Amino acid sequence: MKTAYVLMAHGSPDTQWQQPFQELEAHLKQRAEARVEMAYMELCDPLLEDTIANLDKEGFERIDILPLFFAVGRHLRKDVPAQIEAMSERHPGLSIQLMPPVGQHPAFTDALIRIIEEGISGQNVD
Repeated sequence: MKTAYVLMAHGSPDTQWQQPFQELEAHLKQRAEARVEMAYMELCDPLLEDTIANLDKEGFERIDILPLFFAVGRHLRKDVPAQIEAMSERHPGLSIQLMPPVGQHPAFTDALIRIIEEGISGQNVD
């Protein structure tokens, strides 16, 4: 089954906010063997719906959506499932799965511990 992974963030019209996500996508595309795309719930492009439509046109059969969220809140309980339901109706041959948010993966905690141990407190964040 031809599978793609969509990293989904909330979205913001602020281009400085978008930049780290664009860089993450570029790095992952260089390193991952699987197809990886970045998409946003709202407020900036590419929107989740557009990314799913493009992947469907390219013949993907399954899309796994990885929310770049720390935890499950209203968006992941209500908004995103509603988006997925609507997309599933528009793309009936496509299996769209919502994965748990990245913040719930044990490796995420390990990465945060490593960052803390490296001492991020001295970095200047604008």
